[in-house]
Amino acid sequence: MTVILLRHGRSTSNTAGTLAGRSEGVELDELGRGQAEKVVDRLDGLPLGAIVRSPLLRCEQTVAPLAAARGLDPVVEPRLLEVDYGDWTGRAIKDLTGEKLWKVVQQHPSAAVFPGGEGLADVQARAVRAVRDHDERLAAEAGHDVLWVACTHGDVIKAVLADALGSHLDQFQRIVVDPSSISVVRYTETRAFVHRVGDLGGDLSQFLPPPPKPEGSADGAGDEAGDDSDAVIGGSTGR
Repeated sequence: MTVILLRHGRSTSNTAGTLAGRSEGVELDELGRGQAEKVVDRLDGLPLGAIVRSPLLRCEQTVAPLAAARGLDPVVEPRLLEVDYGDWTGRAIKDLTGEKLWKVVQQHPSAAVFPGGEGLADVQARAVRAVRDHDERLAAEAGHDVLWVACTHGDVIKAVLADALGSHLDQFQRIVVDPSSISVVRYTETRAFVHRVGDLGGDLSQFLPPPPKPEGSADGAGDEAGDDSDAVIGGSTGR
């Protein structure tokens, strides 16, 4: 199963330099709306089985053009909600950098708990569980691999990617996912394979399903990292 982790487009809070968190009414700005339209073209030709999104308006607006183009009804998933930044919500980023907790968030995020909000370790746990639950649900419903989209927020995506990379949460600030960027993770029974991180315009045709194999043919010994096998020694084929 393969999930396209889509960060929402640029929002009015992004341009204002504030920490939006779960504030009501934060929407896409003009550039963000254009980014949402471009997602339709970026994913053109890819067989999407589902769109799952955070409950917040900026994610709703980001997937709306894609959902309309594909005739899909997005599933709202509360566990993909933005971090609850508590008392930090709505404050200017430039003011937060002077807080003692800021260094913890940057250097030891697994220990960071926002005053009146939640901890980043809890964010990772709920988000990873949500992605894996939807992955399992879609596989069970379809009876085969499904490519699907999860639209959520920057820190949430970074936390999911850190888990998929087998990296400690304390390293997640090294991951960059800009607004409207795409990251791609394939989950198998034994491990996750990270195909893209924060991609803003690359060719996604590699995620088209392969042609069906002739009846009676055996699987090849050189399956690439996207299959339920070990990663190919020497790197992938680049297909």
